[in-house]
Amino acid sequence: MGSPSRPAVPIILDVEDVLTVRRWRRYGADRLYVTHEGGLPVGSVDLQSGEVVAASPALEADVRRAAQEYLRADLPELVVPAQRSAPPEEMELRDLQTSLEAWLGTTVDLPGAARASTIGQRLDRLADEGWATVHDVPLGRQGTCVEHLLIGPGGLFTVTERRHPGQRVVGRGRAMSVDGRPVAYLRDARLEATRTQDRLLAAGCAQIHVRAVLVLQGTLDLDVLTTPNDPLVVARHEVPELFRRMPVVLDPRRVQALARVAQRSTTWLG
Repeated sequence: MGSPSRPAVPIILDVEDVLTVRRWRRYGADRLYVTHEGGLPVGSVDLQSGEVVAASPALEADVRRAAQEYLRADLPELVVPAQRSAPPEEMELRDLQTSLEAWLGTTVDLPGAARASTIGQRLDRLADEGWATVHDVPLGRQGTCVEHLLIGPGGLFTVTERRHPGQRVVGRGRAMSVDGRPVAYLRDARLEATRTQDRLLAAGCAQIHVRAVLVLQGTLDLDVLTTPNDPLVVARHEVPELFRRMPVVLDPRRVQALARVAQRSTTWLG
């Protein structure tokens, strides 16, 4: 696991609301994770694509603002004045793009249409059909996060995306490569699902099975194992329709109960 290039930066949004920003680099990903003081996820920013994922639409402005302040800061700690009037969405987007470009030293394209089709937002579309999504699930206190935990009629799934536009992604059995370079995506996804399941079991969720879903973008050539203990590997365009087609294994009350446990920070940070 890569270590942050700077310490975690506390962001004070008002007297009682403190956010922490951490940089996380692993498996080729590079993200900023924003959490509340108690460890509850607020959202994340992908430093490679500029993708913003918030735990709820109401928190998206806080995620952007915290990320902007982190990218601009040269100090290990940063205090932001009390919450001010929110600027128009277009201005927030432009400010974040400027910060990302200054940080990366390259041009970042953040069109509104692209933001509307993130995997997290695609999963959120399932809410009206009885599904619940928890984004940026922290597995322990070492910085490991599951991108998305999806709970619904079809079961429980950890959902991880790996983007390789224009590159050839080959999967055979339990092995995978990108342009001939071996990657551990299948193993890592399987381990994340197992760790997620263990946490939920420890929190009192009996008789559950969590399966990993690996979402890929690229030129795909896949013949991977499809047992229930192996990740379900799908192309990006298959989300969220894939989950709508799944047979029902959980009733609505069970889904709601599991979602409540998954939304508690104490479930993950013990």
